[in-house]
Amino acid sequence: MSVETEKTLRASLPTQLLIGGQWTDAASRATFPIYDPATGDVIAEIADASPEDGLRALDAAVAAQEAWAATAPRERSDILRRAFDLVQERKEDLALLMTLEMGKPLAEARGEVAYGGEFLRWFSEEAVRIAGRYGLNPEGTGRMVVSQRPVGPCFFITPWNFPLAMATRKIAPALAAGCTVVVKPPELTPLTTLLFVQLLQEAGLPDGVVNVVTTTHSGDLSAPIIADPRLRKLSFTGSTSVGKKLIAQAAEGVLRVSMELGGNAPFVVFDDADLDKAVDGAIAAKFRNVGQACTAANRFIVHTSIADEFARRVTGRVSAMSVGRGTEDGVQIGPLIDEKAVAKADELVTDAVDRGARLLTGGEILDRPGTFYAPTVVADVAAGSAILREEIFGPVLAIATFTDEDDAVRLANDTEYGLVSYVFTQDLARGHRMIDRLETGMMGLNVGVVSNAAAPFGGVKQSGVGREGGLEGIHEYLSTKYTLIPVD
Repeated sequence: MSVETEKTLRASLPTQLLIGGQWTDAASRATFPIYDPATGDVIAEIADASPEDGLRALDAAVAAQEAWAATAPRERSDILRRAFDLVQERKEDLALLMTLEMGKPLAEARGEVAYGGEFLRWFSEEAVRIAGRYGLNPEGTGRMVVSQRPVGPCFFITPWNFPLAMATRKIAPALAAGCTVVVKPPELTPLTTLLFVQLLQEAGLPDGVVNVVTTTHSGDLSAPIIADPRLRKLSFTGSTSVGKKLIAQAAEGVLRVSMELGGNAPFVVFDDADLDKAVDGAIAAKFRNVGQACTAANRFIVHTSIADEFARRVTGRVSAMSVGRGTEDGVQIGPLIDEKAVAKADELVTDAVDRGARLLTGGEILDRPGTFYAPTVVADVAAGSAILREEIFGPVLAIATFTDEDDAVRLANDTEYGLVSYVFTQDLARGHRMIDRLETGMMGLNVGVVSNAAAPFGGVKQSGVGREGGLEGIHEYLSTKYTLIPVD
């Protein structure tokens, strides 16, 4: 990717707030910098919204709600479809921008554009399929009409690790259902969301239907929006600790909530697994997005009889990974998002090794510009190690062992989280048992990547509530209304 291409893209980026269809500075004129984690360079200075700016954005969403809810489903569908087409037209710009502000390799950023765009296409099709029912009640005294109505104005708080997909996964179903939106993008990677909503404008979205406020004061801005009685829905993707606080705030107004929170995904490899497929799955499940994904495999639980061979094979793959700036050809591992992420990965590896784990490759902070941590494999991780309890969010593959199926299930379920699990076995009956026994909202059976716009994404236990994507996704933004019409 040429330097001139980067410069041209940077010069064209929207950097203001979007409120009521107008790009505007923060009321205070405050701004903050966005950095490239691979170099530390400033990409852009963008508006730093205040709580007052946030309430202005909610005002705009409330003002637009009635007209947007009354807009024909086909018209809402067509706007989303045009937005999908525009995302495809600008896919190289969006991919490059994600690589610049988040650090992921350009090839993976292109994959996110494809994935994120699918939510626009999927929910453009779902917009015209919102259904109800009609029928005689059992007593024969009346006819029941059950209809679906948009929930109303929504507030979305999106994470930094998938800047496009996390925005489209929330915005698309809300728009399809007839809801208006205020979005607070992440402080670290807001530029992709700003560019995306500019494309929504080009697609013909009416003013005020989507509003965007960027800020370095997330809690201060979010609190009055959540407390406002006009807001009817809150959706958040991020840590469980923050999610709990937001749920508590939302309880005061009895808001509908969708929460996609932390993960601690087990990756279970049985002794009959196809090891070639298991290793391929492990690389995909662990190192996608530099390991910075809530769906990333966190604990590799491998049968004792094949653990050494599995470790040998994955170590060979990991030690050969190319590390560098995501715009460089052939790079597989980009930087972590910031220095705190690097420090956390290093602390978890150090703790595991101090408790007896074997360091097979990596395990060091790389001495180069940017925030890079070496792709790492540790084996024989002992019970009680922090790396088995905490979400790593980095390029570190940690291997523990098990002896039998019950032991594997116990280890896999030994966490307060329950987002996704991965199981590799050639025994179909065992695979079905694991579907039933593992306490996760999603599971990959002999596959290392499960996300798809047509599938319901979400977890159980402290990994969250609600589902995004699939047939279920639009219902998060609809409320059911029952009407009884008496029979004459």
